[in-house]
Amino acid sequence: MDIINPNAKGGWRTERGEASLSDVYRTVGTGRHSSTWRRAAAFLGPGYMVAVGYMDPGNWATSLAGGSKFGYALLTVALLSNIMAIVLQSLCARLAIGSGRDLAQACRDAYPGYVAVPLWAFAEIAIIATDIAEVIGTAIGLNLLFGIPLEIGVLITALDVFVILLLQRLGFRWMEAFIITLLGVIAICFSIQIFLADPQWGAVIRGFLPTPEVVTNPEMLYLALGILGATVMPHNLYLHSGIVQTRSYGHTVPEKKEALTFATLDSTVALCFALLINASILILAAAAFNANGKTDVVELGEAHSLLSPLLGLAIAPTLFGIALLCCGLNSTVTATLAGQIVMEGFLKIKLKPWVRRLITRAIAIVPAAFVTIWYGDQGTAELLILTQVVLSLQLSFAVFPLVMFTASKAKMGELVAPKWLSAIAYAVAIVIAGLNVKLLLDFVTGG
Repeated sequence: MDIINPNAKGGWRTERGEASLSDVYRTVGTGRHSSTWRRAAAFLGPGYMVAVGYMDPGNWATSLAGGSKFGYALLTVALLSNIMAIVLQSLCARLAIGSGRDLAQACRDAYPGYVAVPLWAFAEIAIIATDIAEVIGTAIGLNLLFGIPLEIGVLITALDVFVILLLQRLGFRWMEAFIITLLGVIAICFSIQIFLADPQWGAVIRGFLPTPEVVTNPEMLYLALGILGATVMPHNLYLHSGIVQTRSYGHTVPEKKEALTFATLDSTVALCFALLINASILILAAAAFNANGKTDVVELGEAHSLLSPLLGLAIAPTLFGIALLCCGLNSTVTATLAGQIVMEGFLKIKLKPWVRRLITRAIAIVPAAFVTIWYGDQGTAELLILTQVVLSLQLSFAVFPLVMFTASKAKMGELVAPKWLSAIAYAVAIVIAGLNVKLLLDFVTGG
């Protein structure tokens, strides 16, 4: 039973409980008495684990569809989404360091059960949607590289639990190293493919400029929301606020402020790297497909098969498949951690990581297998994009609590967000909510 805090007065309703991911809580030393560079390096890692969510297989589907259909026009959405992500992830670090709570714990400690439980349900839906995208993306990657049928590939993805178990036994730093290594492989693969595609760089630069058509064109808005849902992902907000606390920073206000500075720097640099990868997917689709009249490429398998004849080099589709498989493996690790944080934070239920992984993966495999068997590649492509739109619709239920918590002096103390930062964060939250309302209205009215 939660212990009610009698001195709340706008602060937390209940006392802070045991930390989520308690087995790795404050296990990474920060070298408090070493040089500034060493202290900053100690915080390197969580941001890149968060960045994984900005280039997962669902992101590929929306970016490929957007690039092939509208050329470089949706690059502006990728840029704006990334700016939103930088703001929100900095608030996640602030919440964790300032209050000692991850976002799930904060919702549990701030709201009564009739509010917290629905928020937990929405968070679980978001994680399941994320996992469906990973199942499909990994299965397609296995199919492209090794010729494994999609139906079998979907089932094989259940075995990734052993990868997670191994990494967790080695330690959290090994898990971060695994993620960063695969991100490096993805970056190399896309760098070569972009070089081969030889995009029109003038058009690329213009693509980053805003256009009103994103809002006025329902089809473009649908893909834009898919890109938004694939970029600013709900589970990433829970994840970041949890894994920042793996660092053993001090308890004084100056030490916490320094930890916040380093954690924010880590996530900002990592997300800028993620933007490069995210934009590269869209640029590749625009240069290789849209420029050659292929405006309806939405399937990852179709994109793979078209790359070789369009770019003129047999290695291009192989690089595409390797990068896709790396994305799927990376996303598997981070989604599992996010699922643990959500379940432990909201419900105080602790499950072994492999049990948690098998539960979420089993839930994801059922719809993925059904769609793969009955509808084939076309169905999986549509399901991938749908999962990203579902994520976008769930986003507000994580964003608004995060912004409100970090803007509260009673909850955050000395690390309360500056008013200018809270104003920007509220604007981001309102824009996300407004775009989602517009999407729902378009569905209702047949737009």
